[in-house]
Amino acid sequence: MNAKQRFLTALDRSGLPDRLPVTTHHLMRYFLDTYMGGMDNEAFFDYFGLDPIRWILPYRADEAAGEYLDPEREDPLQPCAILTANWRLERETLQETPERVMRYRFVTPRGTLSMVIASNVYTSWIIERLIKEKRDIELLADYWPAPKCDVEAVNREAERYGDRGLIRGSIASFPIFGQGGCWQDAACLVGIERLIMETYDDPVWVRTLLGILQSRKAEFIASLEGARFDLLETGGGDASSTVISPRIFDRFVAPYDAPLIALAHEKGQRIVYHTCGGMMPFLERIADMGPDAMETFTPPGMGGDVDLAEAKRRIGHRVCMIGGWDQFHYFIHCSEEETRAEVRRCFQAAGEGGGYILAPSDHFFDADPRLIAAFADEARRCVYA
Repeated sequence: MNAKQRFLTALDRSGLPDRLPVTTHHLMRYFLDTYMGGMDNEAFFDYFGLDPIRWILPYRADEAAGEYLDPEREDPLQPCAILTANWRLERETLQETPERVMRYRFVTPRGTLSMVIASNVYTSWIIERLIKEKRDIELLADYWPAPKCDVEAVNREAERYGDRGLIRGSIASFPIFGQGGCWQDAACLVGIERLIMETYDDPVWVRTLLGILQSRKAEFIASLEGARFDLLETGGGDASSTVISPRIFDRFVAPYDAPLIALAHEKGQRIVYHTCGGMMPFLERIADMGPDAMETFTPPGMGGDVDLAEAKRRIGHRVCMIGGWDQFHYFIHCSEEETRAEVRRCFQAAGEGGGYILAPSDHFFDADPRLIAAFADEARRCVYA
């Protein structure tokens, strides 16, 4: 099999691939620059012989509706803000070192929303949330234009990539800083602690915010007709069982994400639900939302709770499982033999019958290339009889 066939056989649970599919999640620029001499993503997959993933999510603007793409976007194949005369974006640099700190202002006829993002060589994080007053969500509802997919750009890239690997993207999120799931996007805008408290203090307000986010994501999904993605991600770690209770999941996560998954299926798209945190109490709840795959099956050694074998037993017949790898302990400060043994353990726990893709539990920053090579090589040796 080529890599695409291997991936799709696992994702669709349509049989046994020739061997265990093995890949990684997002590759961090810090890792590539620090440990791999600055190579790009495609060179990384070639170097280690991993099954490649190409991440893209190009947006288009509806010019007839007065929309335009953020003129400061850097990569046309990655998400950017959709702007209008009533939803303008202003940037202000607050600090350059030791971390870069930027203020983003979304200017509307009835007020301005602002957020502050800090970045270093590793990653970015929010230090001032967009939603400060409850009435702020009215500006989102009235002025924020929904992103639309640039289907032609997706298909050009899919044609270029061919059978090399998987074309992967995500459900659209709030620009600058957001994620695919409705609850996760709301957590980015409000802050997870406040959002949890508001589910008790003002659940109507939380549902209104989630409904606004859901409506924009539904418009994006409606634009996916004909887009040759192989897999689109939604969800997020703030919907994990190490962050929220089953009650919150049942009332504020599933009712908003499940309909979007169903809509994506209507548009011919596969969906993976990303939960980088605790999953065991939520396994069936997530599977009940109907995704094609689930990730990241984070093990206890990384702050998660997943028992791969039990997860396989409970939901492996319903979804493809992606992840399960402890990159904190087996990509650094261990022997090659220990890394290889852990690959075999994961394969024995979740590989039976197919429907499993071995991958790190989300991204990583520091890793020993020698151990990544052992990881990839041992996974290629995990052949289905």
